[in-house]
Amino acid sequence: MTRWPVSEGLRRELSALVGPEAVLDGAGVAFETDESESGAVRGRPDAAVLPASAEEVMRVVAWCYEHDVAIVPRGGGSGYTGGAVPVSGGVVVALERLSRIRSFDPGLWRIEVEAGATTATVRRLARENGLLYPPDPGAGEQSQIGGNIATNAGGPHAFKYGVTGAWVTGIEAVVAPGELLFVGGPIRKDAAGYDLRSLLVGSEGTLGIVTAAWLRLIPAPESVLPVVGLYPDTAAGCAAITAVLESGLVPAAIEFLDAGALAAAGGSLPGGVPEGAGFAVIAEADGDRAGAEALRGELAEALGFGSLAVRELTGRAEVEALWRWRDGVSLAVRARRGGKLSEDIVVPLDRLAEAIDETVEIGRRHDLEALSWGHAGDGNLHSTLLVDPDSAGDLERAGAAAEELFELAVRLGGSVSGEHGLGWLKRGQLARQWTPAAVRLHEQVKSAFDPKGLFNPGKKVARTT
Repeated sequence: MTRWPVSEGLRRELSALVGPEAVLDGAGVAFETDESESGAVRGRPDAAVLPASAEEVMRVVAWCYEHDVAIVPRGGGSGYTGGAVPVSGGVVVALERLSRIRSFDPGLWRIEVEAGATTATVRRLARENGLLYPPDPGAGEQSQIGGNIATNAGGPHAFKYGVTGAWVTGIEAVVAPGELLFVGGPIRKDAAGYDLRSLLVGSEGTLGIVTAAWLRLIPAPESVLPVVGLYPDTAAGCAAITAVLESGLVPAAIEFLDAGALAAAGGSLPGGVPEGAGFAVIAEADGDRAGAEALRGELAEALGFGSLAVRELTGRAEVEALWRWRDGVSLAVRARRGGKLSEDIVVPLDRLAEAIDETVEIGRRHDLEALSWGHAGDGNLHSTLLVDPDSAGDLERAGAAAEELFELAVRLGGSVSGEHGLGWLKRGQLARQWTPAAVRLHEQVKSAFDPKGLFNPGKKVARTT
């Protein structure tokens, strides 16, 4: 059980701001880490507070800014880069109590929620009213909307619908030195000023703390019909993906698993895996019933190119079983050796096959099994190195291999992060892919929002020297 003492002076000061019941001493709470693999990032907060309103967040930020204390915003703790870990101490501002639905207008396709509302709650409420909130990052019951905005979270259906930022029309946030900021709102267009909303989206808590947001919704599709294609190798699978794109079809998602990922997870794939299969593609048709059925047939035809088998799924139970299986791929891969290190690199679509093959080669050079799966339509790979989590040698070699994965992404014209952000683990990596002028502007934006550098220090840093 995690325990860290809070000094009486600090407890007294924070209790005056948010009430004594909202100041935690560490008993039974785990704010020292997040979901970063192999426990790679740990921190020790000086205190943690659970404010119940944006006004209480303002008070905490104002006190921290006055006293030069680091501020570490925290949502559901489901991130993979150490972005919510208090590496340098300070006060963790956990937003789980800010979970109200402030307003919901189904007829106008919009909802205003506080930052602590979970992704699953928002998606469920939308679905119950015939609507869709498309972003579907993993850990939906744990991840919170504020954290999704802070990392600009993606998911399988980002191919058609875009990442979280595409659905945020307004933001309420607390910024230095303790002021409440509003940008956008329940509106669909806003060309009045610099796009401060987009600066806060993906800022990983380094520019301020998102406390609430207006989200755009759309009518839910009547039918959702996936197609699964299985192929002998990466070349055939990526050729089929290209065939889908060149056909002009617009599936809701295009996912892939390479040979290693399929070997790890294929045993529970609904319908099984044919002998000789070394690559899988999932494409999903959605829309009204007739349109989705027609699109599913066209996707099956395009994915048939070079395939060993193509399966068209029908019925809600089959569809749900497939996506449950897809959600479990990461766990199945980890089970191969007990641990893994995954990086979320992204490359141009025409370099996807190259990135998949080079991931395996990089692992081989470091004496580690490597594989990948992910969001083929976005060129976003979960390039993964399998490790024994108790082996210091494995972890050291995996770290060196990850550096090569970052170099690979940039060399192919991509990015070191497609959806998880930089956080603490990838600090300094941005300088690999940006020009000095872009890095300088990145740092100036940080200084303009946070002149004392107290918001989530050390995170989303473009360069370390």
